[in-house]
Amino acid sequence: MSKTEIGGAMFDVRDVMARVEELESERDSFTDGADTESGTEALAKLWADENTDDAAELATLTELLEEVKGNGGDEQWRGDWYPVTFVRDSDFTDYARDLCADIGDVPRDMPSYLVIDWDATAGNIQQDYTSIEFDGDTYWYR
Repeated sequence: MSKTEIGGAMFDVRDVMARVEELESERDSFTDGADTESGTEALAKLWADENTDDAAELATLTELLEEVKGNGGDEQWRGDWYPVTFVRDSDFTDYARDLCADIGDVPRDMPSYLVIDWDATAGNIQQDYTSIEFDGDTYWYR
């Protein structure tokens, strides 16, 4: 599996978990064969030195998971619960519009002369979400 794009308008925590497991597997296969804990640590450091981008990505994604674990959510992983969906702040109004349509709060055949203030609606919905900074953007989850 190649590097997963985590971020954008929305991302799913399960993609983050899968990428963490993939990177850990690569690191662990590099350290297999070490016969002591200090040997394993030395090989893990060597892997990080030789794979700086992957090591940095693993650290960033692990930090994200640490920050959101236990904060609600519907996905269980390694004994903790995680929120599933993360929505970038600049895309939250579109998310709110789609959410309202998907759950039936907005009739599909609503007349075009009716106008909804989607920015205000998004702000109202956002009150039930928590924000987090990730990769230079603010994301919302619950």
